[in-house]
Amino acid sequence: MSVTEALFRPLLAGDRTRPLITHYDDAAGTRVELSVATLANWAAKTANWLSEEFDVEPGTPVTVDLPAHWQTAGVLLGAWWCGAHVTASAPEVALTTVDAVPPPGAAWAVVSLDPMGMGLRGSPPDGALDYISESRMFGDDFFPVRQVPGSTPALGALTVAEVVESAREKAISGRVLSTLEWTVPDGVISGLLSVLAGGGSLVQVSNPSKADAHLESERATPITAS
Repeated sequence: MSVTEALFRPLLAGDRTRPLITHYDDAAGTRVELSVATLANWAAKTANWLSEEFDVEPGTPVTVDLPAHWQTAGVLLGAWWCGAHVTASAPEVALTTVDAVPPPGAAWAVVSLDPMGMGLRGSPPDGALDYISESRMFGDDFFPVRQVPGSTPALGALTVAEVVESAREKAISGRVLSTLEWTVPDGVISGLLSVLAGGGSLVQVSNPSKADAHLESERATPITAS
């Protein structure tokens, strides 16, 4: 069972319309809210795209070099759904920001991080694909063709089973606010997966300058790394 199936799919059995991730970028002045169903849609499109276009299967290394962002959540959950080994540097497939340097030899896709889910406003860098434009053409549901063993590498040096266990040990419920970056592996587990494991609702703030105001308006409590 993949990380996504263990920690995210159970949420689909509940209220799919409830807010799951609310993302603020204080530098840009934006707020975007994703429901459980909407995040599932992004994850499924990503998983279908990765598996069909790049033959990603259990254990395939995939670089995710992205900041904490609602699009990153879709990338991560989609990658794990088809069994990818998410690392900070991998030779197979890399998903990065537009100004990053991809690992040599990797298939490279650029993630726009547009608050409204739009693709790149211009052409992607030479040799790169536009993740949003490419993945949105794929199906809204994902049906794995291979089982993902618990021993499969999943996040940095951690296996699927270890990631799931760590997330459940740190599980957080309720509506919580975080400014943690999603570093591999600790930031991803503490800042994202712990909230999914606890059935919580995450308010993620990038470039924080109004975190106290967001805490009040969102009626959230802060979380810190543990």
